[in-house]
Amino acid sequence: MKLKLFLVTLLAAWLGTTQVNAAKVRVVATLTDLADLTRNVGGDFVEVRSLATGIEDTHGVPMKPSFVPLLNRADLVVLVGFDCEHAFLPALLEASKNPRILVGKPGYVDCSKGISPVDVPKSTDHSEGDVHPYGNPHYMLDPVLAESAVKTICAALINVAPEHAADFEKNRDAYLAKLDAKIAEWRAELAPFKGTKFVSYHEHWPYFAERFGLVYYGTIELKPGVDPTPRHIENLITSMKADHVPLVVREPQFPEKVPALIAKDTGAKLVKLPIMPGGVANTDTYIAELDYIVHTVADALKK
Repeated sequence: MKLKLFLVTLLAAWLGTTQVNAAKVRVVATLTDLADLTRNVGGDFVEVRSLATGIEDTHGVPMKPSFVPLLNRADLVVLVGFDCEHAFLPALLEASKNPRILVGKPGYVDCSKGISPVDVPKSTDHSEGDVHPYGNPHYMLDPVLAESAVKTICAALINVAPEHAADFEKNRDAYLAKLDAKIAEWRAELAPFKGTKFVSYHEHWPYFAERFGLVYYGTIELKPGVDPTPRHIENLITSMKADHVPLVVREPQFPEKVPALIAKDTGAKLVKLPIMPGGVANTDTYIAELDYIVHTVADALKK
């Protein structure tokens, strides 16, 4: 009798857990920063998966077969937009056969809505490299613009699960307050270096530079997605020396050899900075990632 009662109790608990899990909003984020923001807003009412792990190129997350059933079951897909995910997301959405998350549907959550892009190209000719026709998509490296993404995500969650609207709004406001406090800290830490020039391998940093008063001097790449030529490297070194550029940024997705050579020849400091959470150790959340970026840049420029 006791065994039967135990089994019945166990079954009831399992069914209860299953029902709770089934009630959660299933979200697939393309990148780790968006996944983290969604978890902060959604709390216990969301189940979030990220297609990226943090170490990939944001434009070329490898497509895995496991992504298809994941997207098939999703209530929402959250993306950066501005064509950032053009190399992998459209094909995955088509393969998923999930009408809820197709372009134009409520489950397709484009966080670039409301963002004014920079570097919108005058030409999309392939000779200009891997250009983004809608502008530079790396706005998530500006935490103020990330706040816009938080609001977009919250609105999408409320639309799909209005019964939890009060919880989503409470979580949103708490996270935005936390992020506001961090932004004030980050601005203060980088304030002494206002006007400082830096280069990076890829054009990830114009929004970050603008937000924190730095000057984005240029890229090691010849053009977006095009490796540098010896002449380009030589010209970059010459101009960096003339303009006293003290910092070279290497994103983890790119090899160290050329950035290290440029830093050595110009006397600049070389730093490795993630472009999304998980890109380097101890950056598992969006705030941890920005903390790492700001502290690393400030420490390099102090020396």
